[in-house]
Amino acid sequence: MSPRILMIVTSNARMGSTDKPTGLWAEELAVPYYALSDAGADVTLASPAGGPAPIDPSSVKPRGQNDAVVERFLADAALQARLAATPRVSDFDGAQFDALFFPGGHGTMWDLPTDAGVTRAVERAFAGGRLIASVCHGAAGLVTARRPDGQSIVKDLRVNAFTDAEERAVGLQDVVPFMLETRLRELGGRFEGADNWQPFAIQDGPLVTGQNPQSSHRVAQMLLQALGVRVAA
Repeated sequence: MSPRILMIVTSNARMGSTDKPTGLWAEELAVPYYALSDAGADVTLASPAGGPAPIDPSSVKPRGQNDAVVERFLADAALQARLAATPRVSDFDGAQFDALFFPGGHGTMWDLPTDAGVTRAVERAFAGGRLIASVCHGAAGLVTARRPDGQSIVKDLRVNAFTDAEERAVGLQDVVPFMLETRLRELGGRFEGADNWQPFAIQDGPLVTGQNPQSSHRVAQMLLQALGVRVAA
């Protein structure tokens, strides 16, 4: 039976109170989406607010100038239509799926932690023993979820995300509502990371977390393996 995966993307198109556009990072959606769907997974898209999921304009170049997977994404009319009309995360129960997947993009930092539907989906998935994966800022979807005993779901687990050093490198340390690595550490996560822009991903228990866009493929492959889906080397 094909694994069912709920891919949760941001609805947020602005960086806080600034006029700087943000949203979903195209590569961090495209790489795992196609890795999972091409391997036979049934991927459902959802967002906190429902409706259109914004793509960070910084993550897309003019047609013909992007990596092949992003070009595939831009030409995929069916996927573009799904992103233009996502259902709300609150319409789903995380325990209905075999795994949750959070692509990144700075937009996630403002709406994933504050959306009750996202928190509930993660808590239900965790309590049900489901897998939960994230890339880069997608780990913002983990920070408000609690275990049945009230502890953070990341407590005492090895976790990874966009690092504080990378946030400073892109000059947004004073724009984001919190530093993601710092928050995961504060919640009791055993944060491990690599140098800036290097591929890095880890699995500990139900969590599969990756650091940056360069880690998207690795996270998808690790999730497929954890789901028992055979993947090419």
